[in-house]
Formats: sequence, C-alpha cells, structure tokens
Amino acid sequence: MKGVIVKCLSELVKSDFGEPKWKEILQRSGEEQIVFDAVSDIDDQIVFKLIENTCKVLKLSKQQACDAFGNYFVNTFAPKMYAIFYLKHKNAKDFIMDMNGVHDIVTRNLINACPPKFTFEKVDENTIVVNYKSTRNMIDFYVGLVKGVGNYFKTTIGIKKLSEASVELTFG
Repeated sequence: MKGVIVKCLSELVKSDFGEPKWKEILQRSGEEQIVFDAVSDIDDQIVFKLIENTCKVLKLSKQQACDAFGNYFVNTFAPKMYAIFYLKHKNAKDFIMDMNGVHDIVTRNLINACPPKFTFEKVDENTIVVNYKSTRNMIDFYVGLVKGVGNYFKTTIGIKKLSEASVELTFG
C-alpha cells in the first residue's frame, strides 16, 4: 500500500487527538522507527496493524475510525495534494464516479501502486451500486470516504453496504 494512507492517518491523529496518541499507536504497532512518506510502499499488514491500534488507542470502532479517516482525507488532506480533481467536479456523484480516472492519473508513475477499481450500476437517476474491487478488503474505508465526499459537496448520500464488495449510494 502506498504511504499516503499512513501519512493521512498520522496527520489526522496528530491534528484531532495529539502527537502523543500517534506515538502510542506507533509504539503498540512496533513501528516507532518507521518514516512514512506519500509514495513509499508500506506493507499492507503494517497498515492494518496501525489501523487496528488506532482504534484501540482512540477507543473507536472500526467504522468510526474509517469515517474519521474518510472525512479528514477528503476534506483536509487530499485537497492540498489533489486540488485539480476537486475543481473538475461540481457534485458528489460525478466526483465518486471519476475515482478510477483519478487513481489512474495519480498512480500512473508510481511503481507498485494498486488502488481499488470501481464499476458502477445505475439503479435510477439518484442511485448507483458501486462495485469495489480490491484485494485489500477495505470497503469500510470506502464508505468513510464516500461520507467525506458528501460533506465536501454538502450533499446527503444514503449509503447501504450490500456486501464486502459493493455499496448502494443514493444522492439526495
């Protein structure tokens, strides 16, 4: 996994809970010496361990942590790095439906990048089913990111998790 995920998680924890909490998460994870930058390759198991210990240290459920991460990533972290993608879209649905394109552009020159892929099924004018394809099984993070997109675009998005590989999104 690319270090951008851990870099964002680090910023979120430090910003909202304080540097000592991040240090505790690193210590519990056995990663006190590791340095994370956005394009580094980080072993998936290290990332999962950091997420697990973030939940423990901050006393959050997995979905609470995913929601906090998604909101922070979409509304604070990513706009600084990927502003052009935000300017391109006027609404949440178009933004979400462009994620394959965004991932293609962002990871084009990154060795070992393996972002999730999405397919979309139109249910009606306001509803789509998003099929999430990834070996990492991080659909709960995707749900948190979608909630963040709703906040960014000030749009209510009904989210129904259908399986570990699909969600139904209804745009209000």
